[in-house]
Amino acid sequence: MKRISRIYKSTLLLGVLALGSAVYAGNPDRIGQSGANQLVMNPWAKSSGWGWAGVSSVNGLEATYMNLGGLAYLDKTQIVFSNTNWLVGSGIGINSFGIAQSIGSEGVLGLSVMTTSLGEIDITTVDQPEGGLGSVNPRLTNLGIAYAKRFTYSISGGVLVRIHSESIPNAGSQGVAIDAGIRYTETSDKSDKLKKDDIKFGISLKNVGPDVQFAGDGLGFKVLNPTNDQEQTLAFRSQRYGLPTLINIGGSYDFRLDRTKESYFHRLTTALTFTSNAFSRNQLTAGLEYCFKNLFTLRGGYAFEEDGFDVNTRTTAYTGLAGGFSLDLPLSKDKDNGTFAIDYSYRTSNPFSGSHSIGVRLDLK
Repeated sequence: MKRISRIYKSTLLLGVLALGSAVYAGNPDRIGQSGANQLVMNPWAKSSGWGWAGVSSVNGLEATYMNLGGLAYLDKTQIVFSNTNWLVGSGIGINSFGIAQSIGSEGVLGLSVMTTSLGEIDITTVDQPEGGLGSVNPRLTNLGIAYAKRFTYSISGGVLVRIHSESIPNAGSQGVAIDAGIRYTETSDKSDKLKKDDIKFGISLKNVGPDVQFAGDGLGFKVLNPTNDQEQTLAFRSQRYGLPTLINIGGSYDFRLDRTKESYFHRLTTALTFTSNAFSRNQLTAGLEYCFKNLFTLRGGYAFEEDGFDVNTRTTAYTGLAGGFSLDLPLSKDKDNGTFAIDYSYRTSNPFSGSHSIGVRLDLK
C-alpha cells in the first residue's frame, strides 16, 4: 500500500506540472513584460555548462535551479560556491552559495543564496542630469529553501520556495516564487548491475508566484502647491509585473563504454529538453556530456530558439551555445570519503563577451 501511495503522489505531481505547461505556454506577444529576471539566470558553474539540457540528469544542490527531483540523489552533504561574470562588459556579477543535507528516509533539504550586483550607477535628477550626486549599487537577491524525496527507486520529486528581492537605497520590491520538479530514472538493462540508471526523464516548473511591484520613497517627488505655496510630496504607483514562469520537459540517455569488471571508464550522455516560457520564446536545448572515470567531465549544449540566428529578430543576448568542464578530486585514497571539485562554464552572447562561471563543490559522504 505504501508503494501504491508513493506512486500515486508522484503521478499527481506529474499531472500538476503537465497542467502548468498548458497554462504557461510560450507567448511572443508578452516578450519582455516580466520582471525579476534574475530568477532565470543560472548561477551555478556545473549545470550551466550545457544549458537546460541537464534537466533530467542533474544531481545534488544545483537541482534547486534545474529540477528539484535531482536534489533527492544526494548521498549526504554537499556545499557549493560559484562566481559568475555575467555578460562580460556589462559590469554584472553573481555570487551563489548553497548547502544540501540528506535527512530522514531518502529526503534531502537544500538552502541556496544568490546575490547579483549590477555595478555602480550614477545618480541623476531633473536639475542635475549629468550626475555628480554619487552613485547607487542595485542588488538582486534570491533565497531558496528546498526539500526533495525519493518516493520509489525510480521516482523522485521536490518543491522549493524562493524569496526574491530587488533594491536600491530608496526603492525596492520583494516577492515569493515556487518551483517544483520530478524525475524518473529507468534502468536500461536490469540484468546488468553495472548498467543502471541510463534512461532519465524530468519535468520542472519554475517561478510560479504572485505579481510584484516596486515601492519606496524613490517613487515620490516634491511639488509646489500653487494654492498655498506649500511643498508637497506625491508618489507614483508602479505597475505590477509577473514572474518569468517556465516549464521544462527533458530526457537523457547514458552510453557506457570500456567496461571493466567493476565499473566503466567512459560515459557519454545525450540530453534534450524543451522549455516553454510564459514571457519569451520557447527553446529546445540539446546537450552532450562526456565523463572519464568520474574524475573529469566535459559538457556542452545549444539552445535552439525561433529567429535566434538573426540579430535583427533575436530577443535575447544569449546566442545559444554553452560549454564547460568539471574536475572531481577524491578527498582521500578511499573515494567513498567524498570529493572536492572545480567547475567552469561559458555561455556565448551578442552583444557583450559571454558569461563565465567558476565554482567549487565539496561532497562529503
